[in-house]
Amino acid sequence: MNSTLKQPKLTLIGAGPGDPELITLKGIKTLATADVVLYDALISEDLLRFAPAGAKKVFVGKRAGDHAYSQRQINDLIVDFAFHYGHVVRLKGGDPFVFGRGYEEIYHAESYNIETAVVPGISSSISVPELEKIPLTSRGVSESFWVITGTNKKGELSADIFTAAQSNATVIILMGTRKLDEIVKVYKDAGKRDWPVAIIQNGSLPDQKIAVGIIETIQEVVIEKQIGNPAVIVIGEVVAEHPEFHKIRELYNYINNL
Repeated sequence: MNSTLKQPKLTLIGAGPGDPELITLKGIKTLATADVVLYDALISEDLLRFAPAGAKKVFVGKRAGDHAYSQRQINDLIVDFAFHYGHVVRLKGGDPFVFGRGYEEIYHAESYNIETAVVPGISSSISVPELEKIPLTSRGVSESFWVITGTNKKGELSADIFTAAQSNATVIILMGTRKLDEIVKVYKDAGKRDWPVAIIQNGSLPDQKIAVGIIETIQEVVIEKQIGNPAVIVIGEVVAEHPEFHKIRELYNYINNL
């Protein structure tokens, strides 16, 4: 490859929640122009076949406690590959700007005068509940939805969850499964023990699993269903639209009325 003919460029592509068919057409077309693909842990490797056969493909995935590269190293790889190979495609799960640290990568590349672009993706915060037919808003039930990270950069429970628990909004928590006990306590303290909740693991994939319950019981359901990471937590009255929920609330009400 004659790198002197290549213009350095970075494009962030959102690959969607996991199902490779949920990437956008523009994402596929852009992937076909890559000289280098840096891809994340939640990416279906089926998508790599849309990149040119000669493109360099590098796994830079990060999961809780297991990072192939630190964020600083990823930023440096982007710059190095852009100058040496040309067009770097950063293939990221969901949408690059929804807790994907995409803007940090754009900012770093632009500090080296590298051309940048973004191809938005379908965020798991919206698509994963939707695939389970849980609406994030519903007339007369929920007028808004909040998307919150489970932890802040210090590893503590996000302070926004305390505020969200005081509202009637649908709350979607990403990367929050490890903080479930704390989240449950926040909602109990807010007087919402019977608030509906769903936790969906591996949303959009063949091995997707879901736990449906209320704040009072969801920890037990998670253990029973063996729900782990990665998962999306959905809290709010809209979860009551899920077919499994009706019998759960009836049982809870029956027990409390004994």
